[in-house]
Amino acid sequence: MTGTRHPHLPSDPARARIVLARGTYREYSRIERIITAESTGGLILLIATVAALVLANSPASGAYTALRDAHLGGDLGPLHLNLTIGHWAADGLLAIFFFLAGLELKKEFVVGDLRDPGRALVPVVAAAGGVAVPALIFTAINLMGPPGALQGWAIPAATDIAFAVALLAVLAKNLPSALRTFLLTLAIVDDLIAILIIAVFYTADLQLLWLGVAVVPIVLFRVLATRAESLFKISLAAAWFLLLPLGVVTWALFYNSGIHATIAGVVLAFMVPVRVRSRLAPDYSLADTFEHRFRPLSTGFAVPVFAFFSAGVTVGGISGLLEAWQSTVALGIIAGLVGGKILGIMGSTFLVTRLRRANLDPDIRWIDLLGVAGVAGIGFTVSLLVTELSFAVEDPMHDQAKIGVLTASVLAGVVGAAILVPRSRHYAQIAQAEKVDADADGIPDAFAEEWED
Repeated sequence: MTGTRHPHLPSDPARARIVLARGTYREYSRIERIITAESTGGLILLIATVAALVLANSPASGAYTALRDAHLGGDLGPLHLNLTIGHWAADGLLAIFFFLAGLELKKEFVVGDLRDPGRALVPVVAAAGGVAVPALIFTAINLMGPPGALQGWAIPAATDIAFAVALLAVLAKNLPSALRTFLLTLAIVDDLIAILIIAVFYTADLQLLWLGVAVVPIVLFRVLATRAESLFKISLAAAWFLLLPLGVVTWALFYNSGIHATIAGVVLAFMVPVRVRSRLAPDYSLADTFEHRFRPLSTGFAVPVFAFFSAGVTVGGISGLLEAWQSTVALGIIAGLVGGKILGIMGSTFLVTRLRRANLDPDIRWIDLLGVAGVAGIGFTVSLLVTELSFAVEDPMHDQAKIGVLTASVLAGVVGAAILVPRSRHYAQIAQAEKVDADADGIPDAFAEEWED
């Protein structure tokens, strides 16, 4: 299929615009590394989720709840740090996940393919549509719902990177690289929007004093991240022992400021340089080093532990499931994640192609994008976090929302897989026929001309 002419491309090459193009080889390689790491994390995340559900619905449910609600830590002067284990997982460990999300965002828009506004437009618009439509669907369903139900409007807005990428890597590994890049960048932009939603709409009792004090460690973090080598004669890679305490202090100040503490991870990530190279390790920036070191911690520990303490909802058997599914909260989440994501992503991408008089890359079909949009409806980590922020634990809507998130994620995965698995086989057959596998140099043939340039 590579090199064939798309039947709907404009006849005038000067007027032809392509969306979801292949991108650069460097971006392709980086995406492949992330997909490999996230697919492993997705498996660990699935194990943690199943374990939580089994424990919460077994005779050990009391012990599970007691462990989740046990308090650790204590107040440090005026700083309140006496949290339950569940809160430490949601507010503390997830800060690592958001730190990596922030690094990815910065790298995408500073040195990645998305620094080009033309390339950035499609995933940004698609992500915005994939957030707005599910939120509108949830709101419409819950307008006449129980009091307080509308507080969960943002629950179906997020896409879970680990689960979505893991499904793509395991079941649809032969899809064109542009599709995988599109899903990952869409999920990253989706995370940015979710971060902004959490910061703006889920901030209670804002304490400007603590937020102002947090500026000090943030500035110090930035200075050390860029100048540790010249100031202390140590490599940037070894500067973590100076930066980590500043990160912990910033997190504590953000937590006490009323802004969700995970936002501290994003702010600190934006302080990490993505272009500065160490003299001792000239091939890698500090952002590369941090991503390499923290991604295993995030995918292998932080996110699974959060899922273990957050996904453990008591279902109550078939009758309990049926009752939860009939609630407007669960229905809004399921409809938003499964249907809303597809409508939002497909609709916004279609509008971009029409308004820009563009077409999909010749190697991609709309059915492929439909499958990716279905997979994007797997909203787990951030959706569960927003559920925690929307409803109190003792509120029945809390468990209804979690059941809705889990149900929708499964359904979205099934819908996406049903479309993408046969499409992956189709692309595998094409690849075999045209022999587009990597040459002896390890570079796929499709990128050979670019790499030689």
